[in-house]
Amino acid sequence: MPVEGMRTTLFKPSPSTSPARSTPHRQTFSDTLMDENIENAQELISKWDVTHSSSLHCDVTNLFASDNRYEARHYLNSIKDLQIAMRYYISQDPASDKLVLAQNLMQTAMKTLEKEFYIILKSKRQHLDPESVSRASRSSVSEDESDQEDGESRSVGEDSISEVELVSMAAMEDLKAIAECMIGAGYGKECVKVFKIIRKSIVDESLYHLMNSESRLSLAQIQKMDWEVLEVKIKTWLKAVKVAVKTLFYGERVLCDKVFSSSPSMKESCFADITGEGALSLFLFPENVAKCKKAPERIFRTLDLYEAIADLWTEIEPIFDLESTSTIRQQAINSLIKLGEAALAMLTEFETAISKFNSKAAVPGGGIHPLTRYVMNYITFLIDYSGVLTDILADCPPTVPSSLPEAYLGSPMSADGTSTSAISTRLAWLVLVMLCKLDGNAEMYKDVALSYLFLANNLQYVVNKVQKSSLKLLLGDEWIEKHEAKVRQYASNYERMGWNKVFAALPDANDNQMTTPQVTECFKRFNSSFEDAYNNQATWVVSDSKLRDHIKVSVASKIVPVYREFYGKYRQVVVRKEGVVRFAPDDLGNYLSDLLFGTGVSGSNLSLSSSSSVSVSSVTSSSGHSRGGRSR
Repeated sequence: MPVEGMRTTLFKPSPSTSPARSTPHRQTFSDTLMDENIENAQELISKWDVTHSSSLHCDVTNLFASDNRYEARHYLNSIKDLQIAMRYYISQDPASDKLVLAQNLMQTAMKTLEKEFYIILKSKRQHLDPESVSRASRSSVSEDESDQEDGESRSVGEDSISEVELVSMAAMEDLKAIAECMIGAGYGKECVKVFKIIRKSIVDESLYHLMNSESRLSLAQIQKMDWEVLEVKIKTWLKAVKVAVKTLFYGERVLCDKVFSSSPSMKESCFADITGEGALSLFLFPENVAKCKKAPERIFRTLDLYEAIADLWTEIEPIFDLESTSTIRQQAINSLIKLGEAALAMLTEFETAISKFNSKAAVPGGGIHPLTRYVMNYITFLIDYSGVLTDILADCPPTVPSSLPEAYLGSPMSADGTSTSAISTRLAWLVLVMLCKLDGNAEMYKDVALSYLFLANNLQYVVNKVQKSSLKLLLGDEWIEKHEAKVRQYASNYERMGWNKVFAALPDANDNQMTTPQVTECFKRFNSSFEDAYNNQATWVVSDSKLRDHIKVSVASKIVPVYREFYGKYRQVVVRKEGVVRFAPDDLGNYLSDLLFGTGVSGSNLSLSSSSSVSVSSVTSSSGHSRGGRSR
């Protein structure tokens, strides 16, 4: 029989077979494998069935305990095999009883995994705190890089990782494995719910311990606070924000990314829901502080807040780079903007306060004015924030009149050699406003010489502050040189106005033919003018020792040598006339040495009954004087 005829005979339907009845399903090799998958899964799933326990969270042996790790992995693999079997029966026989059994086993397995997920999150909480997670993550990255560079095995790298970090890494791996399994089985929603509840409570609790109630304060509450109380809360926030960003939020981002690495949408949802509320409250606090009263003395804490956010921005941005956390990034930016605006307003208020300052009385002795001390201390403190101020002033140049003299605004050139920095100009302007105010205060002195001494004192104080601080770098050597020249000019004016009568009383060095009456009159005129000048300046003060010595050496150099020559030439002419020669040359040096310490008594008379116990000789050749030791 031909082959074709045989194929027809063998495959020809039997006449007795009814065309209305289906052929019974025969057990195939694939059926056998799927059945084995279900049987193996049923054995493991039933063993760890949490429905046999009284509670989902009861204290029973955990599947993911350290002594069950092999079985835990086998359990997860069996669920994957069960999924394969379910897909097979859905495609082959959707009404199969085995598919129903597999679905029931899957539900039981998911409840078990949900319980295990919860237990790991709770029992390993200490090892899953943000600090441990952050440290474990960094150690893992460091070791991976080391392995790649050195070609060493992972076991060698683990020796350098602490036990806490190893536990943290293991817990994260377990959570990740469970999450992947549940998400793959379509139970990701249940997994995410458990994760969010537990982790949000941990983050909120951590923020509370860091901040107490500061992050929850409303704008109205902050505005009603005394500054001393608010300042304490700002200090607390400054410490907390570093920990929150570098450890808390960073660690939580690492944990979310690790556990839900198989689902970008779920890891984003978890991180946003867990940290969103706390982070928004944290970064809202500085903005609320910025909306408070713009008092000048508050600028330093305002700049502290600005600096803290600015320094952390390179970490804030990548941590909250998700679309769902964009509001947190924006809140941090808003706080920076508001703090910058507040700082500018405080600088303006400070300038206004200087301009409106009114002295009720002149400073005794022409000493340092309280305004000078306050303003210069304020400005030198501002220098500590030069980097922050540069950022703030970059987009808001100071409103300084362009017609200002270059001597006041001279400062180092910028890197391109074309212009000065905004902060240099702004600070130089504040110094100028203060100096102009001091010019007005100098007019309160009735004695012109004292007014010049006052100006010399205060400008020297300003120059010293600039030289001894970072202001020197901002204002520059040229600024210092010009103002030092101004100090010397003020000192010269004081010398001229305060001692002009004494200088005038000295005899003409070229007059060699003086009569006895002329000599007598010259001595008396000198005695009177020197006593008046001395008594008038007994309470005057020069605070800077170098400036004080410079002034006294200059005065002595103009008086003592001329008087010494006159004294040596004509003293014998009037020696018998009592009271005519009242000063020896060395006496003048000693009296001058005692001046400008501000320790004399106003209106006191120069006493000649006591002698000088210390002689100051060669004053013109000396570079300076110490205070005389003459008893009074």
